[in-house]
Amino acid sequence: MKIECTKEKLFGAVSKAEKISGKHLTLPVLSCILLEAKKNALFVRATNLDVGVEISFPVKVDEEGIVAVSGSVLSGFLSNLYTDKNIKLETTKGNLSLTGGKTSITIKSLPHEDFPTIPKIQDGTVFHLESNDLLKGLTSVWYASGTSSMKPELSSVYMYAENDSLVFVATDSFRLAEKRIKTKKPKDFSHVLIPFKNVLEIVRIFEEVKGEITVEANKNQISFSADGIYLTSRVVDGVFPDYKQIIPKKFGTEVILLKQDLVNTLKISNIFSDAFRQVHMKADPKKEIFEVQTKNADVGESISSPEAALTGEPIEINFNFKYIMDCFQSIDADSVSLEFSALNRPMVMRGVADRSFTYLVMPMNK
Repeated sequence: MKIECTKEKLFGAVSKAEKISGKHLTLPVLSCILLEAKKNALFVRATNLDVGVEISFPVKVDEEGIVAVSGSVLSGFLSNLYTDKNIKLETTKGNLSLTGGKTSITIKSLPHEDFPTIPKIQDGTVFHLESNDLLKGLTSVWYASGTSSMKPELSSVYMYAENDSLVFVATDSFRLAEKRIKTKKPKDFSHVLIPFKNVLEIVRIFEEVKGEITVEANKNQISFSADGIYLTSRVVDGVFPDYKQIIPKKFGTEVILLKQDLVNTLKISNIFSDAFRQVHMKADPKKEIFEVQTKNADVGESISSPEAALTGEPIEINFNFKYIMDCFQSIDADSVSLEFSALNRPMVMRGVADRSFTYLVMPMNK
């Protein structure tokens, strides 16, 4: 292999791919990035067997070839190389030599024949989605996924088509987030469960991509491609809980207030929360009282009463501070509604002006 390319393009591709590669005791080549020069392009590949990525971009190819080198070493070199000039890459005695500016290095290679193939989906369902919509759907809910491998269906983001929307859902059984993205219903697409960890890679890899992303899915895998980037992830073979049945249909109490007021109130309350990060909410519509209280025997206590519009019956209920705070990034509205159905029943949070996002939090016992 003998090529010449810009440092910016090469570093951009390597830095994206390198984070997917990792240590694997039985298959050391997985710590490598595979570089393949073919025709007039360089293909940069990395995989951890759970998710794989291929990034291609035009380069000057004097000699085609392929080499597998440590992703961390290559990324470390490029991140510290200060030059605006092109970089030359050449395989010499099986290893990879790089020259940029006045610096030259040689990186030892591993047998590229051992590098796994990045699978291409065959006979999958194909549809297209604006990158902003895909990323918005995933980032609005991923944090509500479980982290335990005991229930892989809960450690996933559930994506399915319904009417004129793609719906993204995640839950760890203590809270649940649902985001509806209006789009043309993908033909023949039903649903898929994307592992939580892979969702983070999808967001990271495509966060700078503008325009349309092609999505293809079958029962084993899902892929995303755009702008010379192809990413494939395994999908979870499981059944997502029938979550709609736990979302209350009727509410006994509703509180509406400015999102920022609630954020500020909760941040102050958290200073005085106990080891369980418990916050106590009291809503009394008849007395026009909405209070958020916390108490810590070692620190002190706080009572905040942000301005709010209240309707319904009085209620006092406890929640975990963190579970509530996590959702504000997903609410695209200045005002939020807190809807309570009853004691020991979940609270539902939504934006007042944007109902496409629904967040449910289970209460804590006293």
